[in-house]
Amino acid sequence: MPDHLIEAETDTVEIVTLRKSELADWLAGQAESERVWIRSLGFTAEPGAVCLCPGPESRFGRVLFGLPEGDDFWAFAQLPAKLPPGRYRINPEPSPDLAYRAALGWALAGYSFDRYKSRSPKPLPDLAWPQCAERAKVKAAFDAIALVRDLINTPASDMGPAELAAAAEKLAAQFGATCRVIVGDGLLAENYPAIHAVGRAAAAHRRPRLIDLVWGPEQAPKVTLVGKGVCFDTGGLDLKPSSNMKLMKKDMGGAAHVLGLASMIMEARLPVRLRVLIPAVENCVSGDAMRPLDVLATRKGTSVEIGNTDAEGRLILCDALFEACRDKPALLIDIATLTGAARSALGPDLPALFSDDEVLAADILRAGEAEADPLWRLPLYKPYRRMLDSKVADINNANDSPHAGAITAALFLQDFVDPALAWAHLDVLAWNPSGRPGRPEGGEAQGLRALFAVIEERFA
Repeated sequence: MPDHLIEAETDTVEIVTLRKSELADWLAGQAESERVWIRSLGFTAEPGAVCLCPGPESRFGRVLFGLPEGDDFWAFAQLPAKLPPGRYRINPEPSPDLAYRAALGWALAGYSFDRYKSRSPKPLPDLAWPQCAERAKVKAAFDAIALVRDLINTPASDMGPAELAAAAEKLAAQFGATCRVIVGDGLLAENYPAIHAVGRAAAAHRRPRLIDLVWGPEQAPKVTLVGKGVCFDTGGLDLKPSSNMKLMKKDMGGAAHVLGLASMIMEARLPVRLRVLIPAVENCVSGDAMRPLDVLATRKGTSVEIGNTDAEGRLILCDALFEACRDKPALLIDIATLTGAARSALGPDLPALFSDDEVLAADILRAGEAEADPLWRLPLYKPYRRMLDSKVADINNANDSPHAGAITAALFLQDFVDPALAWAHLDVLAWNPSGRPGRPEGGEAQGLRALFAVIEERFA
């Protein structure tokens, strides 16, 4: 179970949650000495405010904690850092929804990436499990988010294509799934030429590969997830400047997301036939690297002119997406740290959502709002497809225009997706530029809980 969540014990300090609108009525029912104490400290139940109240015999009594008037998923994530060490419980018992958010927020407040630290992090207070909290749901969400963060936070020196494949194999073994990995020149033998072309420059020490995880009964509805696994992106011969290259260990964030989402699906034992496809490469510079204006073959047979070697994510995804469509899944989702343009448009917290399926797009947006895991839909504006026209090939992977980069990237991917399928593409940052309670600086899971809610609603 997540750290800092414990079985209920008698020796716990109660946390009283209050909204500003509730404070006056609550105070009226308390002893005069406590009212004086609370007012003297200036506690007005502002969201996030904490008031430590004395108990009998000069002991620590209880904690008052201000909640927002509306929903705030992360409200309880800020509380552990404000409390003295000890064991706490929420009283009165919260509703099931608030209990879930409180337990998960408290658990995520304790997340830290310590693989390379010589000292353990400072321990946080413990919370007794709220009675109404769905423990399995909390555990599944925490484990998935921690997995995504851990994979992204790991330096590229320890998270190359082979290590990413090992992480998928470990997950498969945990849930009884199968995992097949096609490596190096095997990609050419099995007709994944675009994945091979991007990764071949690193083949001397980090061969490219396609990871293919399958779980669930064959007759169940098919759900396929495709994740971009660029374990480090130099930009290739169109070399990134150092400022843009610094965070490129996170360019396998899409792969991390689909593994995290797969873990939630398998943990919940949803009645689906799950397939996860991850093209895993490193985009390097070498004498064997693809060049600007080269023309590459793809699994679909579509020829691609290389307008920019730094637009490599869509190249590896196009092979994986075309393969994903072969099974005719009931739902196809791809996730990628694909464009800076999406970040310029929406900032770090809002993943861009693209889909030509109105019902699916509405379901994802609604789930994002309900789960406090927001996304924002951008259009697959077909007239912009002309920006990807090539004079020598079927399509160009990039264009020289400074406009609509996220849209043209999504349109490129759409060229490799069966239009009859329910498909959604997420362009995520997968990174917190600065730390907040429960969300430390570093790798982040975005849209994960929203997508799981949609899959659960559709197939459970």
